[in-house]
Amino acid sequence: MTSHLWAPWRMEYIRAPRDEGCFFCDYWADPDADQKNLVLLRGRECFAVLNKYPYNGGHLMIAPAAHVSRLAEVGDEVMVDIIRLLKLSEKVLGAELRSQGFNVGFNIGRPAGAGVDDHLHLHVVPRWEGDTNFMPVFDDTRVVPVALAELWGLLAPRFRAEAGG
Repeated sequence: MTSHLWAPWRMEYIRAPRDEGCFFCDYWADPDADQKNLVLLRGRECFAVLNKYPYNGGHLMIAPAAHVSRLAEVGDEVMVDIIRLLKLSEKVLGAELRSQGFNVGFNIGRPAGAGVDDHLHLHVVPRWEGDTNFMPVFDDTRVVPVALAELWGLLAPRFRAEAGG
């Protein structure tokens, strides 16, 4: 049986007008606005941030501080930091949201589905058995059981604690 991750509500994001600049760069440049921007944790070379247009509750992204668009443009230290935050994300989302699995991936370039194609980022989407239901299919409605601000309040302290402060 084939399972599909159905997210028609993302059309809001796809059709939204694009601001000049890069929100990932803006987020990195303003650590005082981490709560407002939903930044969960800053690493040495990158950061984890909740996706404002999630496929599922807890959907987050990990982005390097540097404005690069391809994996070939980042050094090994950046990749190590990305993987470190990915491992931490799996641990925290598994503990706090009881996720049973994850979709993890880079969409590199617009033809590959990248909504932001000029700043590399890794998607981490928590999954649960039966996490798709009739709502998006019949009513173009998604059910995300927690508000983003509340989710940030739950996850950010756990990210910091697990990262060692």
